[in-house]
Amino acid sequence: MTSKELLYVEDALGHEQYFRTQCRELASRVQDGDLKSFAQDMEQRHKQIFQNIYGLL
Repeated sequence: MTSKELLYVEDALGHEQYFRTQCRELASRVQDGDLKSFAQDMEQRHKQIFQNIYGLL
């Protein structure tokens, strides 16, 4: 893997961490049960995507 490709992977991992954090914060703030559930599901999806990308390394 080239250094440029590694930078792309690091970028993708950083984005997934950011999205996960945003979903977690949203879930903790909203009152609507459906929206809270959706945000929690999205957090888990971003966690899985992060793990999948990291697993490729």
